[in-house]
Amino acid sequence: MLGQDFVRAAEYVNHEVVALAHADLDVTDRAAVRTVMRGERPDVVVNCAAYTNVDGAETARDDALRMNGGAAGEVAAAAADVGAAVVYPSTDYVFDGERREPYLESDPTRPLSVYGETKLAGEHATAAGNPRHYVVRTSWLFGAHGPNFVETMLALGRDSGQVVVVRDQVGCPTYTGHLAEGLVTLIDRDDFGLHHIAGGGECSWYEFALEIFSQAGVECVTLSCTTDEFPRPATRPAYSVLATEREYPIVLPDWREGLRSYLAERALAR
Repeated sequence: MLGQDFVRAAEYVNHEVVALAHADLDVTDRAAVRTVMRGERPDVVVNCAAYTNVDGAETARDDALRMNGGAAGEVAAAAADVGAAVVYPSTDYVFDGERREPYLESDPTRPLSVYGETKLAGEHATAAGNPRHYVVRTSWLFGAHGPNFVETMLALGRDSGQVVVVRDQVGCPTYTGHLAEGLVTLIDRDDFGLHHIAGGGECSWYEFALEIFSQAGVECVTLSCTTDEFPRPATRPAYSVLATEREYPIVLPDWREGLRSYLAERALAR
C-alpha cells in the first residue's frame, strides 16, 4: 500500500525508482538483498516490506520479528555497504498510549503488542545497520493499494447498514498518498534519524467511521463501544497521536483532507 504510493510520488518528481515486490526480492534472504544492492547501487533504499498483521503477530512472533526486525537490519546494512541511505517506516504502536498528549520522537517507548515490539526492534536494527537512516513513525494508514479501515467501513455500511466501532482508541489516520509525498521530501534532506510523520489532527476510530460515511454519502447506523467490549488478540494503545519536535518537520494535511483525497482517488479508479 505505502510502497506503491511511494513509487508514484517519487517518479512524479523524476526520481529513478526500482520497485521490488515480494516476488522480486525476499528481504529475509540476506544474500539476495546484498546481490540486489550491489547490482542497483541506489542512493536511497525505502524499506516498505513489513509483517503488518497486528493480531496475527501475537501467534507468529518469530515470523514478525524476522521480517520487521532482522530483515530491516540486513536491508539497512546492505544499503550502507553501497553508500545508500535507508528509510524504515515504523508505527505509533511502539507507545503504550497512557499519556493524553501527542507523543514526540524523544518520548520513551513501551509497545503493548508483538507487532509493536517487532517494529521497535526494526527501528533499532535499522539505526545500528546504517548511520544514514530515516526511521519514520506513522499511524493508522489507509490507501488505494491495500485493505484498510475505510474500505472495511464502506463494505459493512453497504452490506449491513450498521457498524459498531471503538471510541476509546485515538490516533492520526494517515493517507498513504500524503505520507508517500512526505517521504519523497524527506529523502531529499540529510535530516537523518527519527521522525514522526502522520496525518494532521486526531480522532477515535468511531469518529473516523462517522467521517467516512459522511464524506462518502453512505447512510449507516454507527454505534460505538469500548475496547473492552470489542476485544482483539493484540492490545492497542488507547492514545497514540504523534507530534514532532523536529526543527524542520514534514507536515501532512489533516486526516479529513487525507480521507477526501482517498475517496476521490477511489472514485477515479472505479
